[in-house]
Amino acid sequence: MKWRKMGQIFSFEDFNFRKEFVSHSQSPQAVVFDDYVRIYFSTRQKSENGKFLSKVQFIDFDKSFTKIINQSTKEVIKLGELGTFNEHGIFPFNPVKYKNKICAYTTGWTRRSSVDVDSGIGLAISHDGGESFEKMGDGPVLSTSLNEPFLVCDGFVRVFNDMFHMWYIYGTEWKVFEQNQEPERTYVIGHATSVDGINWVKEGRQIIESKYDGECQALPSIIQIGSRYHMYFCCRNSYDFRKNPQNSYRLGYAYSDDLINWIRDDENVGIEVSKTGWDSEMMCYPHIFEMDNEIYMLYNGNEFGRYGFGLAKLEEI
Repeated sequence: MKWRKMGQIFSFEDFNFRKEFVSHSQSPQAVVFDDYVRIYFSTRQKSENGKFLSKVQFIDFDKSFTKIINQSTKEVIKLGELGTFNEHGIFPFNPVKYKNKICAYTTGWTRRSSVDVDSGIGLAISHDGGESFEKMGDGPVLSTSLNEPFLVCDGFVRVFNDMFHMWYIYGTEWKVFEQNQEPERTYVIGHATSVDGINWVKEGRQIIESKYDGECQALPSIIQIGSRYHMYFCCRNSYDFRKNPQNSYRLGYAYSDDLINWIRDDENVGIEVSKTGWDSEMMCYPHIFEMDNEIYMLYNGNEFGRYGFGLAKLEEI
């Protein structure tokens, strides 16, 4: 795989986005329309107690990605009610076109006391062409289970051969690495299938091998090219990843010919951090999509999307 970076196409600060949101544009994910591309992302808003809430917004680009032609002006999707799995945030937000409607698989976050957060994956439907979404219910469609006890999130859904496939992540461990420090989490990639997009059956195993103990794997994104399926995701160390670029997110790559067995092949990822600039210390939250017979990747850079998102185009495979 060989990608050509097209640069940073959106910066929260430069665009002067809506004033109630204070920072970040995390996990950009695209829906392609006839003459424009809508990119959903999660941004941050301070709550009354001073803590951040993650909320979904969008911007529309022309198909050259050089001009922003529209932005969300109303609430895209409401956060959950008191005590629900998405009370404190929705991030990421995975839109899926299916049978003339737009569905969204939403990672909902809620705060806990012993550890930072827990999460689940919900489902919402748009009835106005993707301007806003209504949750199907107050609970998740995919959540914790006997062998996946926490942090089920980052759902990416596509339909292949009339079957819904979801790639997601689940937590394997919370661990305190240093005395008086907050616990840190470790998570890996799993897979589930569904005949209706609502009721899911987990495969029940880690599908992408870890390169080392304590590796975190996040936000899988899959595309089919010919008869082969290609997955991009991001990976980091569980410890000392916020300020140490060597332990921070990088992009990983795997491929499969049957959607079951995946071969990890990071040496052929085809895209790396830049030498300087907004994506020189971190690359994370990739999203692969096709537009007009070309394949593109959206991604975040340094500080988990603090400085907007960029675009790359697939040049060679």
